[in-house]
Formats: sequence, structure tokens, C-alpha cells
Amino acid sequence: MSPARPPQSSRARAWLPRVLIALVVLALAVAGTGYWLKQRAAGSADAWRTTSVERGAIRVAISSTGTLSAISTVTVGSQISGQVLEVLVDFNDQVTRGQVLARIDPKTYEAQIEQGNAQVASARASLNQALASQRNAELDYRRKAELVQRQLVARSDVDLARAALDQANAQVASAQAQIRQQTASTRTTQVNLDRTVIRSPVDGVVLTRSIEPGQTVAASLQAPELFTIAEDLSQMKIELAVDEADIGQVQQGQTVAFTADAFPDRQFRGQVQQVRLAATTTNNVVTYPVVVNVDNSDGTLLPGLTVNAEIEVARRDDVLKVSNAALRYKPATGAATGPAVGGGPRRSGEGLADDLARAVAELQPSAEQQARFEQALAALRQRQDARRASGPQGGAGGRGGFGPPGGAAPGGGNANIESQVRQRMAARMKEDFAEFRASLDDPRKARWDAALAALVNARRATLYRLVDGQPQPVMVRIGSSDGSSTEVSGGGLQEGDVIITGERARG
Repeated sequence: MSPARPPQSSRARAWLPRVLIALVVLALAVAGTGYWLKQRAAGSADAWRTTSVERGAIRVAISSTGTLSAISTVTVGSQISGQVLEVLVDFNDQVTRGQVLARIDPKTYEAQIEQGNAQVASARASLNQALASQRNAELDYRRKAELVQRQLVARSDVDLARAALDQANAQVASAQAQIRQQTASTRTTQVNLDRTVIRSPVDGVVLTRSIEPGQTVAASLQAPELFTIAEDLSQMKIELAVDEADIGQVQQGQTVAFTADAFPDRQFRGQVQQVRLAATTTNNVVTYPVVVNVDNSDGTLLPGLTVNAEIEVARRDDVLKVSNAALRYKPATGAATGPAVGGGPRRSGEGLADDLARAVAELQPSAEQQARFEQALAALRQRQDARRASGPQGGAGGRGGFGPPGGAAPGGGNANIESQVRQRMAARMKEDFAEFRASLDDPRKARWDAALAALVNARRATLYRLVDGQPQPVMVRIGSSDGSSTEVSGGGLQEGDVIITGERARG
């Protein structure tokens, strides 16, 4: 008789612990693998110092110092010497054109005028005497001229009579000249007499007064300065000294913000009116004077105040920007990097298209002009997509024809290639947008040409975007910089992209 077999349920219960143990081991292995991969990814991400691409404004400003002054300041002096009898104005007094400011003792010039009048009267008496002698000489000459025809007088008597007449005419002319001379001398004295009254040449306010009643002024080699008058303090100016390294960015019409220590809680604004060519060298430092016009309608600002000014040479609103540290980062030799940005959903030319659209928006085009621009831009994008589809051989370095090859480095043959690429790009862009440009007026044409040239000649740099824990090189165009952030465009960058700024030390 055969032995009895254990029930089926008993065998199942015997295998159950083994299955459970295997499942637990498998679960632990999966969890461990996931944890290891997570820690590895975290460790890879923690290996980089990063920053994000932001959207905002870039403001580029040049700092300088200067002094406030009136736009027109007139120095009032004295052209004559004498003692000051009275001073009729004081500091800060408002004066009008022709108003009497001071008087100088006129007695000396009054006496000279009386003397001159007497000399003129004497000269007139001499003229009358000369006229009487002239009439007598003329009558004598006529009588003798008639008698000589009848041979009643000698020819010599006629000649003597003619000479006496000529002499009488000369004496009359001399007397007349003497009268004119004395009259002119008297008129000069009268002018000096009028100058004893010092008048304001302009409407304005008295800034300085250098004389007191009883003081003697001496106008010998130069006119002494008596008053300084600011013509109009409602409009003032600042003369800034701008360094030669920055003067190339300063242009007429740029906005200037400035502060003065006298009003620490207020900020004032002005506008660049003139960039002067007269350079000044101080301790081997070359600066150029920049004149800024300031509206002082409320009379707050005072002449002579020292100001700290910032000239806004560029401002870009609503642009992508990144920390300057990202532009300085270069991966270590041999470091693994991802593939360079190429195809995919992000279009490498979108940054340029956005820049072109922004430049056109600033021109405020009409609906027809905007339609022409959109048509040209669509054709440009279509050609770019075709070149991208054809691969690297289809365009300049596989970059859709935008900008120089990514591997171009400054110097040597690469620099020449880059220059040629820029020239071809500029020519093609002008051709593509020729119809749109033709629809603009001359001022807008100039602004469009400047914007297009700035985009074509923009500097380029490589950023490293962090994608799945790995750096990916991205070629971008560099725009304005405010010292901490720089405008970037192109390369498919988007707001929020993580850009590498450095590597963390690894233990």
C-alpha cells in the first residue's frame, strides 16, 4: 500500500513564503534603482551653478558729474572810470532790459561836454570870419578879371586875387572841418556821459554784485566786472565731463537723470543738447563736455549746484536677458556637453524674427506697411525652414543662414569668413525687405537701416543651457548690457531656460 500524499493546499502554503520574499526583494531592487537614479540626477543637477533666462528691460547709462548754470549768463562791466554814486540793485533782484543798475559820477564828462560846446561855438565864429574873407576875395577877383580884359590892370594883380580867393576857400574848409571835429569830440564825451548810467542788457536775475556806493572803478586795460546777470533761470544747463571711452555712445536728444546733494530725495531729468568737440586732458584723462538742458520752471534748482548724472544711452524693454556670469562661463576641457542646438521644436531664427518685429513696431507702421513686413518675414522663415530641412549643407553652418558659423573664432581666416557671411546676410536682408523699406518715409528708413545693421553686426556668444542634467551649447546674439545682465536673442532661447554660470566643486 503506497504512502499518503500531502494535500495540494499544503504545497501551496510551502511556496507562498518564497514568492513573497522574491516580490519583496524585487520591490526593494526597483526602489533602490529608482532612488539611485534620482540621486544620480540630483547629483548631476547639483554639479552646476545656474541662472534663468528672464524677460525684462535693459537700461544702459553713463555716469558723470557736472555743474548747473544758467543757459545765458551776462557779465555787466563799466567802460569808463569814475566813482560809483549809487547802486540800485542787489543780489537775486529781478531786472529787466534797460533797467538802471548803478550810476557813476558824471561831473567830469559834463564839464567836457561844456568845453566841447564852447569849442564848437568858437569854430563856428571862425567859419563866419572865413566866409566873410571868402566873399571879399571872390569880389576882388571878379573885378580884376574884368579889368584885365580891358588891360586896365596887370595880369599879376589878377593872379594875386585868384590866390587870395583860393586861400579864403581853404580857410572856410578848415573852419568847417574844425567844427566837425569838435562836434565829434563832444559826441564822444556824450557817449561816455551816457555810460555813467549802468543798465541791464537783458531780462534776468542778479547773481553777483561787485561794487558798493563810493567805490571807484578804473577802466584802463579792461572793463571791470560790476554785476553778473543770469538771463533765464527757468531753463538751465549742465556741463558734464564724459570720459573718452563713453563719449561715442552719447548723442543729442538722449535722456539724462540727475540728483543734487541739496535735494537728496528728488530726481531731476534733462536732455542732451550738445556734445562738444573741445576735449580736455587732465592727468592724462581725456574728457569731452556734454551740455544738458534742464527745465527749471519751478525754480528749485540753483546755479552752481554739483550734480550726479546718468545719461541713458540705450534702453531695451521686454527683451530676454541673462546674467553676465553666463557669458563668461566656458566648460572645462574634456567636459561632456550635449549636442548643439539645431532642429527640434525651437526655431533658431525666432530670436531674429522677434527682433525685427520689435524694430518695426517702434516705427509705428501703417496697416499696409505692416502687411508688407509680415509677407517678407514669412518668406524669410520659409527659406529658413527649407535650409534647416536640407541639413548642415543647406545653409551657413546649418544655422538657417542667420549669422556667422558657430565655430568661427576671431582672427585669421575665420574672421574673414565671418565678415563675408555678415555681408551676404546684410545683402539678403536688404533684398528681402526692400519692398517694405520703400514704403517708409526718409526718417523711418534711416531708423530701419540702423536697426537692421545693428542686428546683422551684433556680437555672438555661446551659452550653455542645462537640459536633462547636461550642458547644451547655444549660439545667441548679444545686445545691450547694464553691467549685470545682457540682452540675448536667437538660439531658440525662451524665458525660464536654465543657463549654466559655473561648475560646483566636487568632493
